Amino acid sequence: MPKERVLASLDVGSAKIRTIVAVADGERDRIVPSVIGVGISPSLGMRRGQVIDVEELVHNIVSSLEDAERMAGVPVNRVFVGMNGSYIEAFDSRGVIAVSGGEVGVDDVARVLEASQAVSIPANRRILHIEPKSYAVDEQRGIKNPVGMTGIRLEVEAHIITGHVQHVKNLEKCIDQTGVDVDGIVPAAIAVGEAVLTKRQKELGVVVVDIGAGCTSMAIFEEGTILHSMCLPVGGESVTNDIAIGLRTSVDTAERMKLEHGSVLPQEIGEREMIDLSSVSRTDTQTVSKRYMAEIMQARYFEIFSLIKDELNRIGCSGMLPAGMVLTGAAVKAPGVLELARDTLGLPVQIGFPVEVGGVIEKVDDPAYATALGALVWGAREGQYFSMEGGVRMKKVAQQVGTWFRSLLP
Repeated sequence: MPKERVLASLDVGSAKIRTIVAVADGERDRIVPSVIGVGISPSLGMRRGQVIDVEELVHNIVSSLEDAERMAGVPVNRVFVGMNGSYIEAFDSRGVIAVSGGEVGVDDVARVLEASQAVSIPANRRILHIEPKSYAVDEQRGIKNPVGMTGIRLEVEAHIITGHVQHVKNLEKCIDQTGVDVDGIVPAAIAVGEAVLTKRQKELGVVVVDIGAGCTSMAIFEEGTILHSMCLPVGGESVTNDIAIGLRTSVDTAERMKLEHGSVLPQEIGEREMIDLSSVSRTDTQTVSKRYMAEIMQARYFEIFSLIKDELNRIGCSGMLPAGMVLTGAAVKAPGVLELARDTLGLPVQIGFPVEVGGVIEKVDDPAYATALGALVWGAREGQYFSMEGGVRMKKVAQQVGTWFRSLLP
C-alpha cells in the first residue's frame, strides 16, 4: 500500500494566520483532502497583505503552525501559501507553439503554457500563477483538453496572476525563517474558487468574492474556467476603521463592536437601541447608537459591492452569471451582508462553504477558511505532497499538466 501522505496550507492574512493540515492517499486523480489539523493566530505583522514587521509575523506564523501540528500529530515541513493583497494583479496572455509529431502531447501543453509567459512585465512584478482558459489546435478553438488531438499548431489563452516582487519575497522570507518550505503560491482569487465552488457553478457562470481584512479578491468563472480576477484595496479593516472614526473610539474597540453588535441592516434596528462600550472595552464608558454603527457599516459594504458591480459592468458580465455570487471571508458573516449584496448587484447570492474536504470539517466549515482550504485543495490536485517521514516528491511541469487535464474528466 502507498504511504499515507500529508499536505499543509498557510493563509497569512492581515487579521489572522490560518494553517490547515490534511492527509491524502495520492492515488486518485481527484483527491479530497481529509483535514486532521487546524491552527490560527493573530496576524500582527501584516497590513493589507504586506509585511510590516518581520519578527512579529514570524512569531505569529510559528504559533499557527504549532497549533496545527499539535492537533494533527505530525510535523509540517512544507506548505502551499494562499496569497492576497492589493499588490496582486492579473492579465490575459497567449502562447503559440508548433506541435511536435503531429499529435498534441502533455509535453506540448507544458511548452505552450511556458510560451504564454513570454510577455513583457515590469521588473518589480513576478508571475505567481498561470491558469489556462482555453486551447486552440490549428483553427479549432474553445478546446479544454487538446491532448491526443491532431494538428500542427497549438495555442493557449492563459490567465496570468502577478505579485509585487518585494512583497512576495518578504512573505516568503518570513515563512522560510519558521523552517518551513513553500511548495507553491496560490492567489486568493484562485484558492477560494477551489474551496467553495462546484463544477456546475463554474460551468454556468459565477463570481466568487473573498472579503478579507485588508482587501477583497474576486474571480469570475464561466464554462468551467476562470474568466477574470482582480483585487480591491478595501476589506474588513476598512469597516473597522470607519466605525472607529465615526464613533470616536479605538480601533480595537471598534473591531469588537463590529464582531459582537455589527449589522448592515440599519432599517431593522430601533432608533433608541444603544451599545454600552464598557461591554467591549475597559477604557470606554460611553454609549453609542447601534443603528448609527449599522449605517456606517452599510455604507462601506455598499461601496465594496458597488465596486464589484462596476467591474462586472466593465467586462460585460453584469446580469450574465446564472450561478450568481458566492461570498467568502470572515467579513461576510455580518448580518445583512447577503441581502445588501443581492440588492446592489441584482444577482443570487450565497455564502461559500467547503465543497470537497473531509476530516474534521467542523473546524474549517467557515467562510473565513476559504483561502487556506483552497490552497490546500489546489496543492492536493497538483500532486505535491510530502510523506509523514518527510520525503518530498517534486513535480515536473508535464506531470502538473497531466493532473490538471485528468481533473477535467467526468
